[in-house]
Amino acid sequence: MAIPMEQMTNKINNNKGKVLVTGGAGFIGSTIVDLLVDNGYKVVIADSMITGDNRNINPKAAFYQADITDIGQLDNIFRKEKPNLVVHTAAQINVRWSVEKPQFDANVNIIGTINILECCRKHGVKKIAYSSTGGALYGEPKYMPCDEKHPINPICHYGASKFSAEHFFYVYHCIYGVNYIILRYSNVYGPRQNPKGEAGVISIFLDKLMKKEQPKIFGDGKQTRDFVYSGDVARANLLALQKNPDLSQEFKIFNIATGTEASVNEIYSELRSILKSDTEAAHTDAVPGEVRHISLDAKHAEKYLGWKPEVGFKEGLKRTAEWFLKGHG
Repeated sequence: MAIPMEQMTNKINNNKGKVLVTGGAGFIGSTIVDLLVDNGYKVVIADSMITGDNRNINPKAAFYQADITDIGQLDNIFRKEKPNLVVHTAAQINVRWSVEKPQFDANVNIIGTINILECCRKHGVKKIAYSSTGGALYGEPKYMPCDEKHPINPICHYGASKFSAEHFFYVYHCIYGVNYIILRYSNVYGPRQNPKGEAGVISIFLDKLMKKEQPKIFGDGKQTRDFVYSGDVARANLLALQKNPDLSQEFKIFNIATGTEASVNEIYSELRSILKSDTEAAHTDAVPGEVRHISLDAKHAEKYLGWKPEVGFKEGLKRTAEWFLKGHG
């Protein structure tokens, strides 16, 4: 079921084209697909359906079940559909899985991305927008909020694989002229986030509370994150396709975030209040490879892409909870 557009953004004028969205049946990817369709783009979805959901597939988009680690499948799609734009969201995004299965994480996030870049080079794609991470890329912050010039020091396999993939965009731009924009998200949340197959503390808490089960909080719960609403992230991708800021490397990487922090304990308290639940959470050991505190500076995106977050955190939590309460989760 499509997310109502009034919960995302007003329509934005654009130069229409055909967009291939990898991971377009997933949480973030499908939200982007809906916004692109609403703005008049022709959209093609490629998704392995490992974590994708059939309910997320926009009926106005062409759909291919394909794995980005299979370059033969991808090449066939590019040859048949001839997209002139690409939004690459398909990834292994779970920090804990990346620590447990680093080869799988690297295969999806690095090799899969190289496959996408090869197809973009070979088939003359005009521009590609890449979904990267700020929350896992910068490591333990030297200062906050982290801007795009903050040192890159990932402390988990996931952050390392996403940074490696980022650099391949630079390589393909230098050698082949592939045009790209990298969007480094903070912690994305919103309707459609899968509490089982994808990372996301908010969706996990909502799922547990609605089932009247006791959620787990890793560590003391005082760790903080910068949370950005999925509809705002979708709008950032739309703007990334439309805008063409300075082609220098400095203007190709943008944090997409709110610049503010919320602790895990604060999130759980707010969700309990929204759902009127009296269930206490259980605390367990902290997770290796996760930073203690992080927030991102998105002024660069505001200046050069015209993007800034529109949905406040409490409002975003309410919308997400309403979606789960309607039985979509």
